[in-house]
Amino acid sequence: MKYKITIDGKEYAVQVKSIVGDSAQVEVNGKPYNVSVESDRPAAAAAPARKAAAAPAAQKPAPAAAVVTGGAKAVTAPLPGVIIQVLAAPGQSVQRGQKIAVLEAMKMENDILAPADGQLQSIAVHQGDSVLEGALIATIA
Repeated sequence: MKYKITIDGKEYAVQVKSIVGDSAQVEVNGKPYNVSVESDRPAAAAAPARKAAAAPAAQKPAPAAAVVTGGAKAVTAPLPGVIIQVLAAPGQSVQRGQKIAVLEAMKMENDILAPADGQLQSIAVHQGDSVLEGALIATIA
């Protein structure tokens, strides 16, 4: 997620790379930082339920653990949240760093990126799915 922040009249380009638990990786004007994150919201409110346009089955949580074999690479949720967008389909070729899904957690959108070049074998989530940290989102061969 990218932001433009102005502090005392000076503008900063801030990109949130990832948030896991109470720490985040961010870039400020191109320089990487590891920062601590505090929230005044209780943990139970971190992944609000969303109505999905699909059947009720889409509301089920995705699997909690990602187990992939045969040289495929697992793409997993970096933290618990709700899948608000799926941008790729099985069989599609992807490049490392390409956005394949968007996860909303703690009122922030987190891009789920392909960890390597390859072809998507499967997408394990749908828009509106609640996922736990480490849940399988996709596999890339």
